Amino acid sequence: MVSSASDPSRTPVVGLTTYLERAKQGVWDVRASFLPQQYFDAVTASGATAVLLPPQPRPEQAAAAVLDGLDGLILTGGLDVQPELYGAERHPTTDPARADRDAWEIALLAGARERGIPVFGICRGLQLINVAMGGTLHQHLPEALGTERYRIGGGVFAENVVEVDADTRLAGLVGAGPLTVHSYHHQGVDRVADGLHVTARTDDGLVQAVEVDGDDYLVAVQWHPEENAEDRRLFLGLVAAAARHRAARSPEHQKATA
Repeated sequence: MVSSASDPSRTPVVGLTTYLERAKQGVWDVRASFLPQQYFDAVTASGATAVLLPPQPRPEQAAAAVLDGLDGLILTGGLDVQPELYGAERHPTTDPARADRDAWEIALLAGARERGIPVFGICRGLQLINVAMGGTLHQHLPEALGTERYRIGGGVFAENVVEVDADTRLAGLVGAGPLTVHSYHHQGVDRVADGLHVTARTDDGLVQAVEVDGDDYLVAVQWHPEENAEDRRLFLGLVAAAARHRAARSPEHQKATA
């Protein structure tokens, strides 16, 4: 993949991780890479070019090759992160392992952070980031918190109100205070990883957003902002950060700062 840094006029290129699951189309019933259209619509509507990133063999080598052509990375929603990655026994409600996707996203996250590529995590993406950085998860929130409020089932997104902390990157994007969001998850953050700063919670104390301090752009939310087509602020924030990262890598910028 050709690095977008060679053309500073190009729109930012944002990679989105995908599912690799069985899918049907006509007579075909095969494993396939796919991602709900809402995700890449949100990226393209925010001014970037979307590239889909299915799980790859040899994830570290593949991530190194792919990341050189990206200006931003989105870790999307999906099935549960393997509890074995954070030293927990598997709960009966935890999804079957998707080791290929976990390894791929961990490699992408590590490579993106090494390169200073802006990262945005959504639902599973937040959980993956927390686990990759050394945190743990509640495997079943109805058991841990006694509520089904975050996944009502049937493909219907629940609405919950989160409280966004002031003076955070997240507040700079969506404002501080209460925010109504779309939820569809039965797991959540338990122990927060070192290096992550909690920026939003619900009234039961569950972590709803995290970010890192300093100049690096890493924002992750437990909800599904792609489901709110009227509010692109989180995607616009990622795309703006991706544009800044691309510009900083351009030959013109490097000459000016040499």
